[in-house]
Amino acid sequence: MTETQVLVINADLPDIDHPLAIGPEPEMFKLTQHNYKSGEWPFPVRLVKPGTKPWDDATYLASMKQDPKQGEREDIKAIRQAHKHGKHSLRQISESTAIEFKRVKDLVHKYSLPLNNGYWRAEKYNNPDEVIAYQTLARLCEKIDAPEFSIRQASMSNGVVNGYYISWVPKA
Repeated sequence: MTETQVLVINADLPDIDHPLAIGPEPEMFKLTQHNYKSGEWPFPVRLVKPGTKPWDDATYLASMKQDPKQGEREDIKAIRQAHKHGKHSLRQISESTAIEFKRVKDLVHKYSLPLNNGYWRAEKYNNPDEVIAYQTLARLCEKIDAPEFSIRQASMSNGVVNGYYISWVPKA
C-alpha cells in the first residue's frame, strides 16, 4: 500500500512552491505537531496534496465540508449525552443540544435510540379523575398490583387490568 505524499505549508502565507516539508502523511502529521508544539513553527500549518491550490477558495471550502455520516454520528453522540444528563423528552434533548426538534426525532427513530420517551398511564375504570402515571412499567405494576405481561397486553388493546384502563403515552 502506498502512503499519500503531502506538503506542509504555512497556512497564513500559502506557497505550494516552497513547502516547509514533504513526505508521507502520517510522518508529516507527527512532524507538524512536534514543530508547532516546540515553537519551531510559530504559525499555523496545513497539510496539502501536491498540485493543490490552497488559495483557491472553492477548493478550500469544499475540503472543509463535513461528511454527512460524521455529522450524524456527532448528533447521535450529543443526543445520548443529553439523555444521560437527565433530558428525557425529545423537546428537552433538542433544546439542550441545539439540534432542531425534527432532526432529533428522525435520528431517534432511524437508529432506534433507547430513550425513555414516554410514560405508563392507568386510569380508574369507574373514576376517570383517578389517574396513575409512572415512567417505568415495574412501578406501575407495584401500584396497581398486576403482572407486567398483562399490563403490556392491555396497553396494546386499551384493555382493563385490575379496574384500570392502561395506556403508554409517548412524550414529545
